[in-house]
Amino acid sequence: MNVHWTEGNSFELLENGEAFFPAVNQAVDRAEREVLIETFILFDDKVGQALRDALVRAAQRGVRVELLVDGYGTADLPDAYVHSLTSAGVGFHVFDPGRRLFGWRTNLVRRMHRKTVVVDGKMAFVGGINYGADHLADFGPEAKQDYAVRIVGPVVDDIHSFVRRALAPVVTRRWWSPRKRWSGRLRDADARRGGSATAAFVTRDNVEHPTLIEQHYRVAIRTAQRELVIANAYFFPGYRFLRDLRRAALRGVKVRLILQGEPDMPIAKLAASMLYDYLLSAGVEIYEYCERPLHGKVAIVDDEWSTVGSSNLDPLSLALNLEANVMIRDPGFNHALRSALQRLMDEHCKQIKPNERPRRKIYRTWIGVLVFHFLRRFPSWASALPRHDIQLKTLAPVQSQDEERSHAG
Repeated sequence: MNVHWTEGNSFELLENGEAFFPAVNQAVDRAEREVLIETFILFDDKVGQALRDALVRAAQRGVRVELLVDGYGTADLPDAYVHSLTSAGVGFHVFDPGRRLFGWRTNLVRRMHRKTVVVDGKMAFVGGINYGADHLADFGPEAKQDYAVRIVGPVVDDIHSFVRRALAPVVTRRWWSPRKRWSGRLRDADARRGGSATAAFVTRDNVEHPTLIEQHYRVAIRTAQRELVIANAYFFPGYRFLRDLRRAALRGVKVRLILQGEPDMPIAKLAASMLYDYLLSAGVEIYEYCERPLHGKVAIVDDEWSTVGSSNLDPLSLALNLEANVMIRDPGFNHALRSALQRLMDEHCKQIKPNERPRRKIYRTWIGVLVFHFLRRFPSWASALPRHDIQLKTLAPVQSQDEERSHAG
């Protein structure tokens, strides 16, 4: 696995929108040179409006601001919202904008699912939280449970370089050359050291790194000695991943999965439940989070390794979407994330017991067989799906009717 690990990083766990959104907006308000943001979903609600206002303020004081959204996840953003950004000088870019067929979105697969923020090349945010009010507790029973991290240290350089390369096709003419190192970045390595964590920024794409995030998960599972906790919203990984989990449990590792009990998409729970018997029979513990929909994509192994990011453990994230996780080796952060996950299991989860599962009927057995054959073969099938070149579209400011009449006059 060709991944760049760096030492001297600091990670702060941000749980849910209550911690994440103020941290991002504050960082944007303090930006001096550059703000880069990638997100799958951006809504025109109180969360999206607060982000918009912070980005506009930054652009108006001369900060370079580039925002990339996904063409499927952010398909319904009002023109007025986009205009308020672009008219202030914010670069607004859409990944793979798609046409609708009879009102339906057709660009279903190979989505830009990353959630990253980089401010001045010095601070970064990575996680699974989109910009919407449904990540706040006051949204109600459908509010999502999720995680992100605020990062300071040398690994921010890797995140910064990656996002700049991702945006290069549409912003080269606006601001930079993709091969030119930004002159405003700190060059003193000691000055950029933020803490004691060793970390790597790991991404998944459909060309160079189609299985890199999954490989890191599997190495962590295979080397686990005492404990493994995975909290993942959409759990339907490949057969080899499931086999690694079983083998870890069978050799004495305490393997615990936190999955959706109150899903935002019922099919996600149905798919995961088809795997329960196979995992429970090996001693894997399964907990369903029942307070509200789980949207997190995090894990810990033993006392040091952790990961936080955008990648689910399902066919879309592992074989189709563009994803980004940080892999972290740090006892302090591992302890913080473990405490957060333990609180979920203690206070808001229902443990699934093997003897509480209904007896498997013949049709469930055959469905299980089909599921496992699907999981064995899906990666090769996915690679055979039609591929297309990555398309990024930059939206120009839209003139208002008053502006049009003024130019016409």
